[in-house]
Amino acid sequence: MRWVVACALLALLAACGSDSGTGGAPGNGGTGGGGGSDVDFTEFVWTELNDDAPWAARAGLHTVELDGRFYLMGGRTPDDNMGLPFPISSLWADVWVSDDEGVAWEQILASDTPGHWAPRAYFQTVVKGDRMYVLGGQDFAEDFTDVSVFYSDVWSSGDGVEWTELTADAGWEGRAGLRAVTFKDEIYIFGGSQNDDSAILPGQPPTRIYFNDVWKSSDGANWQEMTADAPWEARAGAVVVVKDDFMYLLGGEKGFQCDDPCVETPYFNDVWRSPDGAEWELVTESAGWSPRPGHQCAVSFDHIVCWGGFGEPENPMDVWVSPDGATWEQVSDSPWNAESSENIKYDFEAIAVGDVIYTFGGDRERFDFTDPTNYLRVDNDVWRYALPTP
Repeated sequence: MRWVVACALLALLAACGSDSGTGGAPGNGGTGGGGGSDVDFTEFVWTELNDDAPWAARAGLHTVELDGRFYLMGGRTPDDNMGLPFPISSLWADVWVSDDEGVAWEQILASDTPGHWAPRAYFQTVVKGDRMYVLGGQDFAEDFTDVSVFYSDVWSSGDGVEWTELTADAGWEGRAGLRAVTFKDEIYIFGGSQNDDSAILPGQPPTRIYFNDVWKSSDGANWQEMTADAPWEARAGAVVVVKDDFMYLLGGEKGFQCDDPCVETPYFNDVWRSPDGAEWELVTESAGWSPRPGHQCAVSFDHIVCWGGFGEPENPMDVWVSPDGATWEQVSDSPWNAESSENIKYDFEAIAVGDVIYTFGGDRERFDFTDPTNYLRVDNDVWRYALPTP
């Protein structure tokens, strides 16, 4: 763990960079179980499995399921800024494992253990075959005279303890807030951003850059650019899930905060799909849910399920499902059994194992760095979202 000046907001988004590891393999957030035409999603219930896990409360973390075990790793923990006019965070490169759906946890790798990836947040993880992969992400500027480090490295492990660096430079620009999935036995990455956002470091050069490129790799070491300029607008913090024979890209952001006066938030609620990462089809320009970053989506009973995220002026209290990415239905107004928008998370992690969805940690901070309790609004809990257990 190291002390850093860090973004206080928006995992998955560069410079504060969601996922999730919403990847393409079962249990990695992207694919669910069988057909769900007869499933009533309004019957799904939220169950808190652990309200105080032993890993530090954090956002921008990731979790994968491999051989029946949950592996949780990385992320950022906001800390008391001690009266300083900027946020302070700790970054992680630790790995924790659970054999019982996230109820009990054991640390198997410390952040300062030599021989593995550097502490980071807003990176990506996927599972391919019998190995897990860590891709990209960011470190943070240590003060206002510095700039953040954005990674383009790829690491692989079969057990979460021994890691192999497959490449220090994958060919795509270093970035955070990217998204990755495993699809047809290849790893794909999408979008993301580089450089710090002006909402966090006002006037700090260089200007934040957004990407709308797509790359793929069969081994994590050698990468092929599928498109340098996808038809969806360049962004960070999107979600990508795998359903049927397509990869679906949903939502995201091109800035953390709305201009004053706020005419239109710099967030997206469009949905695109692709069979190969090169050719893209617009499914809907505007899904039923409000534009947002920091959200998560997963596939359950052959439906895309989306919830959570950062909103203006408050975080959205809703859960939406769609059989095709075009038609959406709201099935809940209280994810995590939330009683108010202050309980809604963004930059949390989510995975689907079969048709059961799990969430881990997440952020509930706002951009009010003068609030002495703002940094405390980050979680280390584990939830399950599924049909009631018989």
